Amino acid sequence: MSLTITRRELGKMALAALPASRLLAKPNSKFGGVQIGINAPYSFHGAYNSGDECLDAIVKLNLSSVELRAQPIEQFMGAPANLVAYPAVRAGGRAGGGQGPGAGGGAQAATAAGDGAAVGAARGATQGAARGVTPGTTPAAARGGRAPLTPEQQAARKAAADELRTWRLAASMDTVKAFRKKYEDAGVKIEIVKVDAIDTFSDEEIDYMFGLARTAGANAISCEIPLSHTKRLGAFGEKHKMMIGYHGHTDITSPEAFGRPESWETAMSYSKYNGINLDIGHFIAGNSASPIPFLQKYHDRVTHIHLKDRKLNNGPNVPWGTGDTPIKETLKLMQKDKYRFPGVIEMEYTVPAGSDLMTEMAKCVEFCKNALA
Repeated sequence: MSLTITRRELGKMALAALPASRLLAKPNSKFGGVQIGINAPYSFHGAYNSGDECLDAIVKLNLSSVELRAQPIEQFMGAPANLVAYPAVRAGGRAGGGQGPGAGGGAQAATAAGDGAAVGAARGATQGAARGVTPGTTPAAARGGRAPLTPEQQAARKAAADELRTWRLAASMDTVKAFRKKYEDAGVKIEIVKVDAIDTFSDEEIDYMFGLARTAGANAISCEIPLSHTKRLGAFGEKHKMMIGYHGHTDITSPEAFGRPESWETAMSYSKYNGINLDIGHFIAGNSASPIPFLQKYHDRVTHIHLKDRKLNNGPNVPWGTGDTPIKETLKLMQKDKYRFPGVIEMEYTVPAGSDLMTEMAKCVEFCKNALA
C-alpha cells in the first residue's frame, strides 16, 4: 500500500484537524493588522446555511470575522421555516451575469427573506437590487427573463410578507443575544449583517433589522438595493447611528446598479451613514480599472470590501491569483494605511476538478495571510 499523500489530501487532513485545535485556541484571521472574514452562508454555496453550520465552517477555516446574512439569525430566533430562504450563488461565472446573489441558477430556490420568501417572487429591475428565483423557473427566467406573477402568486407573496412582518415585530432580541454569544464564545465576531431586499420592508421592519444587527454585534448593515432607494434607508442609518454598505456589481450603464463610482457618490450625498461595500472583483470587471484609487479616496466611507478575483471586461470569476483583480495590492494598502474595515472573502469561482469547496476556501484564507505577512 502506498503511503504517498497528495497536497489535496494533506489540505483536507489539516482542515479535519482544526476543530480539535480550536479547543485550545480560538480562530484568528487578523493578519498583519488587517481583519479578514467571509461572506456567509453565501460563500458556502448552500452547504452550510444554519447558524451552527456556518459557525463550524468558519472556525474550521480559522476565520474570526464574518459578514453574516440575517437568515441564519432569524432562523435561530424561530422564524417560520417556510419564510426563511437563502440567496443562491452560481459559482464559476459571473454570479448570474454580474447580478445579485439571487440571480442565476442554484441548488436552492433563492429568495430574499421578507420579500415573499416562501413563494420566491422575483423582484428588482436593476443589477444592484437583490433578486429572487421563483421555485420551478428555468435558469433563463432566473437570469432576468421572468414571467409576470399570476394573481395567485401575487397574493401568496403578499401573505408571506405579511406573515413574516408580523413575526418580526413580535420577536424578542434575547435570542439574538444568545446567537451572538455563541459566535463570540467560538472566537468569531459578526462584523456586518447582510439584509436582502431591505428596501421592500415597512418602516417598523427596518427599525427591527437595525436592532437585530446591533444586538448581533455588527458595525454595519449591508445590502443590494437600487440607488434611488438609498435616501430612505440612509435616514434609518442616521436614526440608528449605523453605517450601511451598498454592494456593487458590474453594470456601469445604470446608476441604480452601483457599478460605477458615481452611484456611491450620489448615495453618500444623501446621508453620512450611506457607505460602500466595495467588491474589488466586480469593480475591475465592470470598470476595467483598478479599484484602489476609489478605495483610497473614500476609505472613510467603506464598511468592508469583498475579495474575489475576476478578469477585466466583465470576465469570469477565477481562482485567486489568476485574474486581473489586485487582491494583494489592495490588502497591502489596507495594511499600510491601517484601514479598519475588514476584507471579506466571497467564494464565487468554480471549484476545480479534484478539489472541494472547503479546500478552495482555505486557499483563499492562505492567500490573504501570505499577502499580509
